[in-house]
Amino acid sequence: MKKVLVVDDDATLRMALTRYLEKRGYLTQNVASGIEALKLFEQDPPDLVVSDVMMPEMDGFEFCRRLRSTRSGQLVPFIFLSSKGEVDDRVQGHSIGADDYLIKPFEPRELLAKIESQLERSRRIHSEIVLLMQREGNSAALNGHVPVTPHPLPLTPAEEKVFWEVIQGFTNKQIGDRLFVSPRTVQTHLSNILSKLQLENRSQLVRFAFERGYKLPTESLPGED
Repeated sequence: MKKVLVVDDDATLRMALTRYLEKRGYLTQNVASGIEALKLFEQDPPDLVVSDVMMPEMDGFEFCRRLRSTRSGQLVPFIFLSSKGEVDDRVQGHSIGADDYLIKPFEPRELLAKIESQLERSRRIHSEIVLLMQREGNSAALNGHVPVTPHPLPLTPAEEKVFWEVIQGFTNKQIGDRLFVSPRTVQTHLSNILSKLQLENRSQLVRFAFERGYKLPTESLPGED
């Protein structure tokens, strides 16, 4: 189940968006300012951010700029939701790192479509990173480099199954279908995995697996025949 962070100083809109997204299967977090959002992101990184622009203390542009300057915030999909609809505002939003920009008032279905599009794009990028890392590892083996023997994972059997699925780039829903469990159960196992391995997100988990030699055959990767 994907987690969306909603950042807006309008409490009514914030709660309406939270309810709308939760009814459509998303986990949500919501805060009223960029400062709160940065603190929450550091503690519990979401899969996507939806942020207002005009907020007290720290506006959305500064929030996005600071988020993009951190390692864990460089790739997370980011959508601005703002009443500032001039071309210069939209250009500024994209130039500092936003992936999309939706003008208020808006149709919730359009926001939902943008969220799903950005999450799918993020999934494809993640899968491509996995594939490139896998090919790099295979190339190193062909060139005579001695492969690293990975240490046993400090995970339960169920968590280990989820671990191997995640590093192949599958979503929680896909993993649930493959392992015959709910996406919520997958998310619980993934949270335990990240905690035990002292990692923050899926991207770090993929890099962890690659650097320590936890690699599956290339044929096992999604999208490969």
